[in-house]
Order: sequence, then C-alpha cells, then structure tokens
Amino acid sequence: MKRSTLYTIAVVVGIAAMFFLMTAGTAKQECRVCMEYGGRSNCATAAGPTDAAATETAKTTACGPITAGMNDVIACGNRPPASVQCRTR
Repeated sequence: MKRSTLYTIAVVVGIAAMFFLMTAGTAKQECRVCMEYGGRSNCATAAGPTDAAATETAKTTACGPITAGMNDVIACGNRPPASVQCRTR
C-alpha cells in the first residue's frame, strides 16, 4: 500500500475519532421524554451536557411524529412533557 494512502486513512480515522469525542464526550445526561399533543403521544430519548438540554432535545424529537406543521411543532414543544426520566451516562 502506498504511503499517501496510509496517511489519508490515518487522517480520516483521526477526524472521525475527534468528531465522536466532541459530540459524545460532552453528553453526560440522557433523558427519555414522552409528549402528548392532539390526542397522540410519542416518546424519545436524547443525550446532552445537562438535564435541561437533553430534555429539550428529546421534547423536540418526540413532537415531530405527532404534529403536522410548524405551528403544531411549536405548540407541542411549549407544552409540559407527560413524563421525563433522566439518568447520568
């Protein structure tokens, strides 16, 4: 194998490892949030550096499938969650 190919593979692996550490390394909390909107419900799990950040991300993710448009997404996101369960990763 050529030296330039080995260098390219090493750089790609290094960038991938750095990306993984930067995204997964800061996620210290994991929260499962269940949302109810318009007679429908959905649960989602998200990770973040704090409970608040993980909960907010999970709320947004949970609201997506049970809403139909930007107004519904915003209204769903403004509602309190039906349930929240957080744990340290």
